[in-house]
Amino acid sequence: MATVIQCTPSLTVTTTTTATATTATSYLHSSSPPHSPFFLFPKTPPPPPFSSLSNFKLRKTHHHQPHFSTSPTQPLSSTPTLLPSESSHGSSSSSSPNDAQNSLIDTLFDLLRLSARYGDAQLVNAVHACISKLQEHTYLSNALISAYLKLGLLSEAYNVFLGLSCPNVVSYTALISGFSKSNREHEAVELFFRMRDSGIEPNEYTFVAILTACIRILDLQLGLQVHAMIIKLGFLEDSVFVSNALMGLYGKCGCFLFVLKLFDEMLHRDIASWNTVISCMVREFMYDKAFEFFRDMQRNDGLRVDHFTVSTLLTACTGSSSLMQGREVHAHAIKIGLEVNLSVNNALIGFYTNCGGGVKDVTALFERMPIRDMITWTEVITAYMDFGLVELAVEVFDKMPERNSFSYNALLTGLCRNGQGSKALELFIKMVEEGVDLTEFTLTSVLSACGLLMDRKISEQIHGFIFKIGFESNACIEAALLDMCTKCGKMVDAEKIFRRWSFDQDTSVIWTSMICGYARNGQPDEAISLFNISQSKGTMVVDEVASTSVLGLCGNIGYHNMGKQIHCHALKSGFLSDLMVGNALLTMYSKCWNMDDAIKIFNNMPTHNTVSWNGLLAGHLFHRQGDEALALWSKMKKMGTKPDKVTFVLIISAYRHTNSNLVDDCCSLFSSLKSVYDIEPSSDHYASLVGVLGYWGLLEEAEEMINTMPFEPDASIWRALLDSCRIHLNTTIGKRVAKRILALEPKDPSTYILVSNLYSASGRWHCSEMVRENMREMGFRKHPGRSWIIFQNKIHFFYARDKSHPQTKDIYSGLEILILECLKAGYVPDTSFVLHDVEEHQKKDFLFNHSAKLAATYGLLMSRPGKPIRIVKNILLCGDCHTFLKHVSVVTKREIFLRDSSGFHCFSNGQCSCKDYW
Repeated sequence: MATVIQCTPSLTVTTTTTATATTATSYLHSSSPPHSPFFLFPKTPPPPPFSSLSNFKLRKTHHHQPHFSTSPTQPLSSTPTLLPSESSHGSSSSSSPNDAQNSLIDTLFDLLRLSARYGDAQLVNAVHACISKLQEHTYLSNALISAYLKLGLLSEAYNVFLGLSCPNVVSYTALISGFSKSNREHEAVELFFRMRDSGIEPNEYTFVAILTACIRILDLQLGLQVHAMIIKLGFLEDSVFVSNALMGLYGKCGCFLFVLKLFDEMLHRDIASWNTVISCMVREFMYDKAFEFFRDMQRNDGLRVDHFTVSTLLTACTGSSSLMQGREVHAHAIKIGLEVNLSVNNALIGFYTNCGGGVKDVTALFERMPIRDMITWTEVITAYMDFGLVELAVEVFDKMPERNSFSYNALLTGLCRNGQGSKALELFIKMVEEGVDLTEFTLTSVLSACGLLMDRKISEQIHGFIFKIGFESNACIEAALLDMCTKCGKMVDAEKIFRRWSFDQDTSVIWTSMICGYARNGQPDEAISLFNISQSKGTMVVDEVASTSVLGLCGNIGYHNMGKQIHCHALKSGFLSDLMVGNALLTMYSKCWNMDDAIKIFNNMPTHNTVSWNGLLAGHLFHRQGDEALALWSKMKKMGTKPDKVTFVLIISAYRHTNSNLVDDCCSLFSSLKSVYDIEPSSDHYASLVGVLGYWGLLEEAEEMINTMPFEPDASIWRALLDSCRIHLNTTIGKRVAKRILALEPKDPSTYILVSNLYSASGRWHCSEMVRENMREMGFRKHPGRSWIIFQNKIHFFYARDKSHPQTKDIYSGLEILILECLKAGYVPDTSFVLHDVEEHQKKDFLFNHSAKLAATYGLLMSRPGKPIRIVKNILLCGDCHTFLKHVSVVTKREIFLRDSSGFHCFSNGQCSCKDYW
């Protein structure tokens, strides 16, 4: 309806509102909490001192004007909520206005309330125009400031403030709060000190406003000064709001003990007090303590939890991987009527995604939600990607009513996480075409996608695009560029990026990436050397991320001593509570022949996730401990930890290494993947099952299962069967399988090696030679096998017939003696495993100079008698070397530990832990 405001005979302002002044008046007289956004509008405003409205001019002074920027501001989400209502008395005028003037002031207050309530910017501008014709009225101007802030018009509110000749504490507090919430925190701080300089004492709401600024810019020093002022003025004991704000500041700044001290000293607490201290507990990974405080809150204060409490407790459940406790929180939320709350449902989606829930839980939540926001849709996309349901995640993305860069990035990173490099690249191109904001996260994700594709040309195009749009100087993107180059084999480009890195930037990230790049490209010696240089120069801070990366490197190359040093560093630095570091430690120890320490690390970790369980399961498989892996699987189920696809690949493989034939149990587990665990069997699962069937001699059954698969089997599945044919010397099935693999991967040299190995092992020399001849004609070369041993913190590499080592003469002399002793002990060279292109008369000489034999000899020469020898080989150990090392363990009375691509071998007293099946 049209409301007419007649200020003077010459001024009439007409505006359209959605409610009448009567409605506003009735709302004024309703009971509102102290934090109501409309508290600045008093029920009975004081009369303004004026004699003639027509002659009134707004006085503007610059005495109180701070030096603020006039840049555009972001809209406020709300007006200040912690300001005191002003008294309706105390006007500087002693004159009494007539009824018409009183009615005008009432109307102006009512209309300001309406403009804020309904977001009507035109109405507040009209009221402002009317007020500007009146004599200065501080209370009315404060109400105008509040209305502008409510509408997110900070500049207009600030201009009103500048027009006040004597702004009071409410004027200052409103603006300080507005600046604090609009990314202009430093201006809020300046205004606070200007208020103090003018002699105006802050009140509790002023302190809350300035502490909000301190929280947003994490200014602990200023917060401490404000804290001292609060104590001096006596607000700490009387105001719950101020205490809550102080706890919020100390919690954000990591001063957990200060939070606890303030909380303990509070005479009165509200739900915000408890929420603050509980969230601090969760931030400090003190999940059990958080729930203990939650129970204290219900027992002592009897407060009703709100959506923030529930969301925080769900975060605690996620961090502690406590599925049952999280379900209890969910049930409690339903009981108190929060099942439709948007933030609670968003938190529940994250909880069920990360803490043992299933895709059914997430889908049910999503479909029941009456209200969804951008966070909801993005969380569901992330959830489906985490469950490996890429197509379903893309479908949800396509159904989104509105998208932003966050939703695009969620889909992009999910595709990368699921190994969908090509689809991720297509999505990135679509983002560029549609003009979506390309953030730092977007570009690092697409670089990750290029690393997955390992395509040099594509990587060069993306590199050029990033250079063109001017992001190359960004530290995170440059580090991602280096990582992409190492994954695409462009080590020269990676080294260029590394050399031009500015030392003014954080150097830890780039050093870590380069070290991992060397390791990834088969240059572990360069990786270790670079790590040692970084430590001597102090250019790399070994933080949680660096510790995780270097531990991974140590595990891959079997560098046990360096891994233990990083462990000690992590212990001193307090990193052992970090989940990534703990997972990396247990994996490192398991790969370095030390399952006892791996188990200790696992048992001492404060929390576990699926990666932790998978790491320990993989360790047992490295050591061919199938029964132990199955026992761990039983424990995992009892703990309620959610298994993923990798878990079942490992569990199925464990049945291959059990002491008794449990093929029926394995097949039963495989059958339950979809029905019980809601996991669609993939190629990896089928390959693992084929490996189990083949290991136990069920080759025909394995082949039949492959032929009846619901999708076309890939080369990895057939290769698992071919390897079983090699173990059992079954050339009949092996020949059929070989044809399948060659049809799928005609250019993979490893396939030809497997086929040649099969024929040689079964004595079919002519067929083996034909396969090798085909390889030569097509220009294929076998990836050279190498073995290495670590001595005096240096990696010593050996290839077959390698004579590059400085101690070559001693090594070959020692090997001749060792071979003679083994021949005396019964060693018979097996030339069937000579797979390289050599003449028959050279086979035995070549066989004696395999890399594993050279590495073992060097280890025996350089180590003390009785000390074990530890060797790593990058490919499968050949049968002759396996036989030779068994005899070496007899003649030298030494244990020899060797890790090849199949797992661990422990040679002792003429026996091997693999029982001659690997």
